[in-house]
Amino acid sequence: MIQTLTYYLSFSFIQYALIAGLLISLCASLLGVTLVLKRYSMIGDGLSHVAFGAMSVAAVCSLAPMAVTLPVTILAAVILLGMSSNGKIKGDAAIAMISVGALAIGYLLMNVFTVSSNVSGDVCTTLFGSTSILTLTKNDIILCSVLAAVVILVFILFYHKIFAVTFDENFANATGTNTKLYNNLIAVVTAVVIVLAMNLVGALLVSALIIFPALTAMRIFKSFKSVILGAAVISVTCTLIGLLIAILYGTPVGSTIVIADIVVFGIFSVIGKIKNR
Repeated sequence: MIQTLTYYLSFSFIQYALIAGLLISLCASLLGVTLVLKRYSMIGDGLSHVAFGAMSVAAVCSLAPMAVTLPVTILAAVILLGMSSNGKIKGDAAIAMISVGALAIGYLLMNVFTVSSNVSGDVCTTLFGSTSILTLTKNDIILCSVLAAVVILVFILFYHKIFAVTFDENFANATGTNTKLYNNLIAVVTAVVIVLAMNLVGALLVSALIIFPALTAMRIFKSFKSVILGAAVISVTCTLIGLLIAILYGTPVGSTIVIADIVVFGIFSVIGKIKNR
């Protein structure tokens, strides 16, 4: 097994997959803690559907996927957050409406304006991330690294503001913090992570990559900082395990990573119950 793994790791596309996977999982875990605590867990699922729709438009128009998907998803994130805060259509209803609409439009476009002989295969890859992580180029890795660095830097520089907005938005607003600005910042970061994570686990499994590490860390850790650090370690570890299993045994990458997250969540839940007795 070690020899087989060493052989596979000698290929550049496997190395690219590991680098991208670890960076994306790290960013997703940082974001996940904030979204779970703010009760915006399902916004990741909604935005992933929007990203799928935008990617379909890019494919039909023969445009660079990232050039269309990233700005559209960022705009949708800001709109969703605004609707959830003070719109007539609140929370889960807004997410459901936008996500289902975007998913339907994307699938319709890919079928009506066929740009490939294997539409079902393209849709399956986009939704479940079955092979896309193993087809990354050097330029993809550079872009992924830059965007991941921006996400991590945002969390480091604005850690205290994000903490305040996450736990008590009204108090943060009363103390002079521009909560709207930081909520929009969280929305933009969410959109960036969603677009990156689609290459790893696909549109339908993105929310799992965001939610599971945060919930797993919360089984044992209690402070905000320890939960973030714990979620980061858990997310990177599960992604690494999932990727290695997928490479060795040919299983779907996205599904394998999510299964690893589920198993670790179960283990931490048991440990947490024993610890709290």
